[in-house]
Parts: sequence; structure tokens; C-alpha cells
Amino acid sequence: MAIKFLKNNHGIALLVTLAIVTVLIATSLEMNKKMRSAVFSAATTRDRITLLHMASSGVNLAAAMLVKDKKDSRFDSLQEDWADSEKISEIIDDIPFEDGSITLTINDELGKIQLNSLVQFPEGHSFNESQRVMWEQFLSLLIYKNEAFEDMEPMTIINSIKDWLDSGDDDAITGLNGAESDYYQDLDPPYPCKNGPFTHIGELVLVRGVTPEVFRGAGEEQGLSNFITVFGMTESTNNSFTYEGKININTADLPILVAMLPSGNEDLAQAIYEYRMETSESVYIHDLSSPTWYKNVPGVGDTKIDPNLITTSSDFFRIESMAKLKEMKIKITAVVKRENNAKTGQWECNVLRWEIE
Repeated sequence: MAIKFLKNNHGIALLVTLAIVTVLIATSLEMNKKMRSAVFSAATTRDRITLLHMASSGVNLAAAMLVKDKKDSRFDSLQEDWADSEKISEIIDDIPFEDGSITLTINDELGKIQLNSLVQFPEGHSFNESQRVMWEQFLSLLIYKNEAFEDMEPMTIINSIKDWLDSGDDDAITGLNGAESDYYQDLDPPYPCKNGPFTHIGELVLVRGVTPEVFRGAGEEQGLSNFITVFGMTESTNNSFTYEGKININTADLPILVAMLPSGNEDLAQAIYEYRMETSESVYIHDLSSPTWYKNVPGVGDTKIDPNLITTSSDFFRIESMAKLKEMKIKITAVVKRENNAKTGQWECNVLRWEIE
């Protein structure tokens, strides 16, 4: 019996030993997993910080190019270095990144339609008539180019944008199809009419008549979001502000040029669009410094663009800097305004918006 009992003890001891070994192995594996996870997390955090620095460097590089351009030129066009992707790539190649890469684009915000200029600020009670006419042309063009927009009513959108912008008018509705707070409060969910300037183009989808398709585009055709900006505010008298709404004819996209011209001049808009970039032996041959240079385009004749719509210079730019490292990437989008520092007398780019994706 004693021998049998001893054998049972040996069996129990073996089971206990195996259990302890199993626990130790499991604990070791879990610790190893956590250590590997911590190392991976630390490496990911390190790479993300590196990417942020790289993308920020791209924004700073773009800002430096824009400041230099302001010193060198009194107008802004797609002929310049800041708009030349090949020139930007050459400059980026001189930045000594050990790993990874960045891509950089700079676009003129005043080559777009200024959403807030539809009314005359600072009062904001009445239409900016030049802008109203252009908006009607532009929305009609969108309808013509895309069947998905055929139910869109230009005047509903235009009047509703005005009502969203205006203030101090006792919530008076513009025309027969505008919209003030009473309209929006009846929606589900309800929300108020802003009665002030747009601060982000995404707000436009809250406005009566602006569907997600109208805003983003449908099919292969682009929507409003590709052609509008909320930037462009300038100081006016008595420490107030306004939105002039002048569009840089040197950088405006083709649909905007069509909207700026009197109705029925789509072919002429195409000619103006192409004239800007004509070269001879890789040298641009046309002077785009004057707001009336478009009159030199063959076929323009007596056609006139409202001078209240035209400029050839800008100080508002959108910078997109994409940094890539291994399988990770980060994009910084910065909207900057070139301003002269009153203390130093030097030009600089001040950031108006900074977004990280």
C-alpha cells in the first residue's frame, strides 16, 4: 500500500509540475506579446511623429515659396513656381529626409468663387449684384453638364444662401424661395439659420436646395465644393470687414471662367483658359499682369467681364502636404494668407486653417 501511495504522489507531483510549466509558458508568451505590442506601438508613434514633422516641413517650404513669390511678382498665375509641380519636386529633392517622401501642392483660393461675397458685407443685407449674376450662370452650367442636377433650382439656392448670410433683416425671406430660421426649425433635426458668414464650405449642405450630390458632385462631374471657398475676407473702413469676391482670372478653373463671362461664351472661356498657358520653347509668352489681358485673346472682341469680378493677384492659398513613410502616410492641409508684418515690414504666411488627415 505504501508503494502505491508513493506512486500516486509521483503522479500528482508530475501534474503540478506540468501545470506550473504551462502557466509559466503562457505568462511568458503573454509578456512577449505585450512587449512586441509595446515595441510596435512605440515604433508607430515614432513614425507618426516623423510623418508630422515631414508634412509640416512641406507646409513651411510652400509658405517660403509664396513669400518669395510675393517679393518677386505683383501678380499670381499658374505660370509661377508655386503652381509648377515639377519645380516643387525639384525643391523637395533638396530636402535631406533619411526615409520617406513628401508631395506638395499649392492652389490659389481666390481662383474660386467666394461663398461669402454673395452679399455686401459688413451690413450683409443686400445682394452683391455682380456675384448674384455669376452664381446664376454657374449653377445653370452645373445643371446643363449633369442630368443628376436637373431638379436643382438656382434661385432657390442663391436666395437661401443670401438668407443664410444676411443678418439684421428681421428674418425677411429673400424672394419666393429663400429660407430663414422658420424653414430650418421645421426640419428633422431642426437647426437655426446662421445669419452670418460661412466658416467652412461643409456648412453649405445645410442650406435649402443644396443636396449632397449638388455639393460633392455626381458621376464624373464635380459639385459646388470643388469651386467655392469661404476665404477672402479683407479689412474695410471702421475696423470692419468685407468680401470683395474678386476672382483671380489667372488661376480660375474653366467652369468659373464660363460663369464670369456673359452667357453663351463657353468657347471663349476655353480660349482664355488655354491662352494663359501658351509657351514658345518652354517659355510663357503672355503677360497676365493686367486684369484686362483677356481682351488680347483672339475672338474676345467686345466681350467684357464685369471688372468687379476680376483680379490678377491673391494672398490666400491652400497648401496640401502629404508625407509617406513605410506603409503610413499623413496629409496636412493648411490655408494661409500672405500678410505684411507691420513691425518688421516683411511678408509672411499666416495660417488660417490647419487640418491633419
